[in-house]
Amino acid sequence: MPREDYEVIIGLEVHSELSTKTKIFCSCPTEFGGAPNTHTCPVCMAMPGTLPVLNEKVVEYAVKAGLATNCEISRDSKNDRKNYFYPDLPKSYQISQFDKPLCEHGYVEIETENGPKRIRLTRIHIEEDAGKLNHDPYGRGSLVDLNRAGVPLIEIVSEPDLRSSQEVEAYMRKLKSILEYIEVSDCKMQEGSLRADVNVSIRPKGSKEYGTRTEMKNMNSFRSIVRAIEYEVERQVEVIDNGGTITQETLRWDDVSGKTFPMRDKEDAQDYRYFPDPDLVAIRLSDEYIQNIKDNLPELPESRKERYLNEYHLTEKEANILTSSKYLSDMFEKASKICGNIKSVVNWLLSDVSRILNEKELEPDQMPFNAEALAELITLIDKGTISSAIAKKVLEEMFTTPEKMPSKIIEEKGWVQISDEGAIKEVVLQILSQNSQSVADYKAGKDKALGFLVGQAMKLTKGKANPQMLNKMFIEEINKI
Repeated sequence: MPREDYEVIIGLEVHSELSTKTKIFCSCPTEFGGAPNTHTCPVCMAMPGTLPVLNEKVVEYAVKAGLATNCEISRDSKNDRKNYFYPDLPKSYQISQFDKPLCEHGYVEIETENGPKRIRLTRIHIEEDAGKLNHDPYGRGSLVDLNRAGVPLIEIVSEPDLRSSQEVEAYMRKLKSILEYIEVSDCKMQEGSLRADVNVSIRPKGSKEYGTRTEMKNMNSFRSIVRAIEYEVERQVEVIDNGGTITQETLRWDDVSGKTFPMRDKEDAQDYRYFPDPDLVAIRLSDEYIQNIKDNLPELPESRKERYLNEYHLTEKEANILTSSKYLSDMFEKASKICGNIKSVVNWLLSDVSRILNEKELEPDQMPFNAEALAELITLIDKGTISSAIAKKVLEEMFTTPEKMPSKIIEEKGWVQISDEGAIKEVVLQILSQNSQSVADYKAGKDKALGFLVGQAMKLTKGKANPQMLNKMFIEEINKI
């Protein structure tokens, strides 16, 4: 059967690293980087006789995430041991949550081509991260770095409500946005702060039974997630159409070849032999504790979007794009406040800035310059110091030399706009003498000819001439002919 005859079923397990200063069960720092095994202690290295102590901030951040995603918060939960062996897991078990998670039965609403859609959340629970294996490129073995072992995570498990890679990307972006807004995670996917295990299956359209699912582990970029889903769906369709069966297994996505490869059989819950961790007490939350967190939740993307529509009179599309990223939204607000030109800030962020981010495959939080730099760029345009054409070149430089403010770039490059009437007139007269046909066309009522003449003048001055002065002077000089 062709792919169109199959329905794609996708569920996600999203792991988000929490922005606490210390690890979940010890006082070791959580910051990214550092020499291998320097952010460790006997507890996170699993030395015999050590005991874990739960970081209260981890519980608070998990409850925050649950409330922001419309979950029910459990008043009584616990920690469990998830047993499996892997070299980067020093205890040979992971402390997680099994049958009593902190948050359950939530949802996240996404926009699809068919309108809004709710993606149900099964649960959000807390757990510790594992370490990291550094493999020798020459195959001589692997070294384990336990800096990341014990870093606190929340795992956000969705119901199998997603039906395409596009819906998955929208869901992931919405989750990322929410977690950034409530400031529980920096969501830096390039550092592994936000990653997803993607479960994919297919079934004939109209079928009630789910197909056998495969799981792609630790996906940490939107682009890779979309590509991996598209490939895996095509692979499963091909296997079934050729008379084969799908094996329940864990897959590794290879970004270079654009293919998935089997890693191991997919485990089920019983394989992990969960049991309550005897070294940790139960987690009991009062109604007052939960209500206090709820009352102090920061502004969420939906409410900020409504404010932008009403306060700044942005269009629905503009508000949607700006509020999709807290970093982008904060930059918009700060830059607008500094330069006072809301419309220009919106236009620059949604056009040239977004274009360069896409070309460089960067997320907004990877933008190398700050709101002050963007505001200065717009102010320089408004003052007539530079033209819009030169500003585009300055913006490109801001991405490559973010330590320099726009004014410094302009000074070093000699890009100050030509606004001297004498110099402008000299350029105008030169262009007119070289383009008599365009002069005749304009006098005959062809307004586009003026745009051509201005374009030629901008080209001659390498974009430095004041376009408003050019327009005015061209008309004045043509009328004299």
